[in-house]
Amino acid sequence: MSKTLLREFYALCEGGICQDLLTEEEKNFVSSGGLILSGRLQTADKQNGNGRVYPYNVLKREMNNYMKIVKDNRACGELDHPDDSVVNLKNVSHIVTDIWWEGKDVMGKLKVLDTPSGRILKDLVNAGVKLGISSRGLGSVTESSGGTVTVQEDFQLICFDMVYEPSTPNAYVFPDKKSGVSARLREAKENSISDLFKKILGD
Repeated sequence: MSKTLLREFYALCEGGICQDLLTEEEKNFVSSGGLILSGRLQTADKQNGNGRVYPYNVLKREMNNYMKIVKDNRACGELDHPDDSVVNLKNVSHIVTDIWWEGKDVMGKLKVLDTPSGRILKDLVNAGVKLGISSRGLGSVTESSGGTVTVQEDFQLICFDMVYEPSTPNAYVFPDKKSGVSARLREAKENSISDLFKKILGD
């Protein structure tokens, strides 16, 4: 069974980063104008917005592997999804600094880096552009007679990217105007291209 590039989209935490989760180093980074985002990165045993289900045992194995990359300070992600399975360093915008389980949800913290793509990401978030987070991996899927699409044992997680339009309905990242340095998730009613154009054009 051949592997394909699997990309999943999720929304970040409502209200932005929880200050109680920040380390002293992260607090210093934020107070100096840095940006840290947090939220659900993946979920197990539940059909996602792309119609796929990630079995817990498959996702747990990949998360255990990815946690090692996080500890090694190598868990980089890109601004936008490329069409391949390679993390291109010239496009890196952020790094995952922490990752943990809450039930069957994988939660994490992302530090926006002072790179060309990272500066673009920070400017976009601070300007109020709606963004989401998306996992990228390689694997095969099977579809049951009931129509459920399940990710198979050969799945390999690559990274988590920041993207323009998450598949989670009406869930996007916005800057927290109170602090100016964290991110706030708000509900948006417009999630179609036509609605976006109407808003931009002031129609």
